Amino acid sequence: MLRVLSICVVLLCTCFSYSVLCSAAEPSSVTPPPNILMIYADDLGYEALNCYGGLDFATPNLDAMAAEGVRFDRAYASPVCTPSRVSLLTGLYTFRHSHLGVLPVHQGTRQKVDFAKMPTFAQLVRANGYATSVTGKWQLATLEVWPNHIREAGFDSWCVWQIWRDGEKTLRHWNPTFNQDGRVREDIAQRFGPDVLVEYVIDQMTEAQAAQQPFLIVHNELLPHDPIIETPEDQKLGRQARLANMIGYMDKLVGRLLEAVERLGIRDNTYVVFMGDNGTHDVDFDNPKSGQPGERKHTRHTIAGNVNGGKFDLNDAGTHVPLIVWGPPSVPAGNVCDDLIDVVDLFPTYCELTSTAIPESLSLDGRSIAPQIHGSTGNPRQWVHHAISGKGESVFDGSWRLFSKNPQLWDARQLPAEPPAAQHDEQAESARARLDQVIKTLHQNAAQ
Repeated sequence: MLRVLSICVVLLCTCFSYSVLCSAAEPSSVTPPPNILMIYADDLGYEALNCYGGLDFATPNLDAMAAEGVRFDRAYASPVCTPSRVSLLTGLYTFRHSHLGVLPVHQGTRQKVDFAKMPTFAQLVRANGYATSVTGKWQLATLEVWPNHIREAGFDSWCVWQIWRDGEKTLRHWNPTFNQDGRVREDIAQRFGPDVLVEYVIDQMTEAQAAQQPFLIVHNELLPHDPIIETPEDQKLGRQARLANMIGYMDKLVGRLLEAVERLGIRDNTYVVFMGDNGTHDVDFDNPKSGQPGERKHTRHTIAGNVNGGKFDLNDAGTHVPLIVWGPPSVPAGNVCDDLIDVVDLFPTYCELTSTAIPESLSLDGRSIAPQIHGSTGNPRQWVHHAISGKGESVFDGSWRLFSKNPQLWDARQLPAEPPAAQHDEQAESARARLDQVIKTLHQNAAQ
């Protein structure tokens, strides 16, 4: 009996050794989990990009990214940073997460966005085995007051702008104050902040690849948010600081990140997502055509017409943002998707792409656009919803936009023109009734 057992043990060990040797000798056919790198630009409307028909700024790297990936033509977010960023992380409409204005982190507030009550996609993806990190603008809590806020939000590592230090406001561009994993970096006094962040992102991708661990990185790009400052390129060329140059430098940094993905050999397994958080800050653009008929000081130009307004405006100029996805061969090159996309849709999208389960108890307002990223039909939404403190909320169905305050209906059938809807127009009245019912139903469902 003992002999039989001994033989069995030997056979089992032999089979196990053989399987290990075979595994080592033959390449694995198992596809590793995909990586995600999201580049979230600060104050950048769709009209700033050439590939969206913009005529005022040069964006060659983003244009190439769109030519090699999928460009979403009608992506929308709330018109200011905090509402937009909380909606991104939680997958909730503004009236559900209740952050309608800018969290006063610049004033050293003790307020914070409570991610213990509102789970983030980063929390779920991290629990699924991903290395998670975040950069740049973290205007969701004062880090001196809440030093563990970023980790609680689902990110294991970070390199972010710490807005307050020792009772004083800090800088983000030149001589930046960056908190990296709980400590303020003292080695970057002479550096340009956006460059430092890109290096951190590349380091994070490199380390995750070496550890054979999939990664999720949310790169909160600091550009082109004001103040208007000289970029390293401006200093090199001896030219004046301009919004156009800041957008151009941001585009250059996007190119560096795409090149790094290629160089690391991970493009086939890495989704790179580029998006703006809200419309362009129009006070930062000095229109050289101002003074001509139909031209305002801050008018921006597209092949479809002029864009007036931007950040803080609850209209197309303030909410219409670029969204481009680039990477694996499964992303059809040069595809343009005309579906309406809301920023809340990114939460379920990232979970689907990473095969991360969403608890049944978690109620989300987004719907995954993973099928559209891969060229399929998906489940298109019929409207997008956004809000900002003091101006109420809006619902946009691709043709009409209803503002809840007062309420007002705007005709968006010939964007970027968006005039008030005509009085006593049958189509307008039908749209008003339909969109008003959408808002009422949303709030009724949220109250249940």
